[in-house]
Amino acid sequence: MIAIELVTQATDALSSAWSIVAAEPEPIKTDNIVKFFASKIAPILLAVLGVIFIGRASKGEVSKVLTSSAIAIIGLGFIAGAGVLFVLGDALVKLMFTGE
Repeated sequence: MIAIELVTQATDALSSAWSIVAAEPEPIKTDNIVKFFASKIAPILLAVLGVIFIGRASKGEVSKVLTSSAIAIIGLGFIAGAGVLFVLGDALVKLMFTGE
């Protein structure tokens, strides 16, 4: 009798564990994270860069400021390009696998 109860409990535990493992995971929603970084973090970083550039320019290091500005602009271009590739890749995956 005890053996049958143990087997029943074990199968119940395994079936509930399997239902948890086999459950479809929920997709991670990153829209709010991207909006937060775009609206809060990016302006702060740009303001810090601006203060650094103004501080250097006031010391007479204009060539370093121009070089740093060019590097920052190229970096922003790379970030924007990564965003474009992300959107383009998402569109291509949807087109290939769902036909939308």
